[in-house]
Amino acid sequence: MSIIEKAVNALGKGDASRDSAKGGTGAHDNSAQDASTVERAAESVTENVSENISENISENKVSSGTDYNAEPETRIEPVTAAPTTPSFSVHADGYERSSIISDKYLKLNFEELRQLGLLTPNVPRSAIAEEFRTIKRPLISNINGGDSFDPIKYGNLIMVTSALEGDGKTFTSISLAISIAMEQDKTVLFVDADTAKAEAGRILGIPSDCPGLIDVLEDDNVDVSDVVLRTNIEKLRILPAGDLHTHANELLASDRMRQLMIEMSEAYSDRVIVFDSPPLLLTTEAAVLANFMGQIVFVVSADMTPQHAVTQAVEHIGEDKMVGMVLNRARRRSNPYYYTYGEVYGYGRNRQTGGAEAG
Repeated sequence: MSIIEKAVNALGKGDASRDSAKGGTGAHDNSAQDASTVERAAESVTENVSENISENISENKVSSGTDYNAEPETRIEPVTAAPTTPSFSVHADGYERSSIISDKYLKLNFEELRQLGLLTPNVPRSAIAEEFRTIKRPLISNINGGDSFDPIKYGNLIMVTSALEGDGKTFTSISLAISIAMEQDKTVLFVDADTAKAEAGRILGIPSDCPGLIDVLEDDNVDVSDVVLRTNIEKLRILPAGDLHTHANELLASDRMRQLMIEMSEAYSDRVIVFDSPPLLLTTEAAVLANFMGQIVFVVSADMTPQHAVTQAVEHIGEDKMVGMVLNRARRRSNPYYYTYGEVYGYGRNRQTGGAEAG
């Protein structure tokens, strides 16, 4: 019998029992008769639901198949459809949204990031950690220079981009930033420069209304130091995307942006700035950002990104830029130049609508 049918039957029995107990007379009897049918039905449904849950818990399961003996603090919640993009709570480990903004501190949830396949410093000897060591070495060499070559101008400004959405550029940019932050002599500023989507910020648990890059570009009174977030990775700082702005492209192409890039590049000799950029073929912001960069990491998804899309996207990058290709989601082969970087999370939600888009 369904919960609704039980509720209806219980409602009828409840009426009869009330009439019998109270004899149908007196002020209390009138109150009972005047009680809302909806209220009584709700009470019956609650009683029956509690009864059903108790029966199921005694069998160590509920209708959704969840094991309630596995986690003592597990709460019973309705089953909902899985989101198309990963969802994070910024309240992880007790950190409230307000404390992130006021204290300018973000505690990254390493376990959630690891479950998504991202690199985390608490597992330094993992396969993905080794793969990103291979990726970052030439980038760091270009920053430092060597015996036979000079450092690349503004080589510590590294933009991670792709041709299309879903190629894995946000996955790559976050893991690359964390990997470089694990170096002994490097600090990293991770910039969520995909201002229309802010997918990196969402993955990392940053509130969508947290001030960031756009606020610095729009207001001369806002300094980068006012909006940069410290993290529980000692050498990693994060500059969020900031406010959603209709003229984001113009702000990113402004003289203030150019000056900001130069200042961030030259302020600290050990600093590496990693930018998560929009895809080159979907927005004009990526091509604008590329003009300011010393190095560009171009992410290609194996068996997914069309060759013509790669060719067309690279044409948006100036010939004077150092461009390195990263093959994402490739199957492991005997050839050491093939790597697999776990699951790729797509271009993400649209900040205007707040909805989810398939990656």
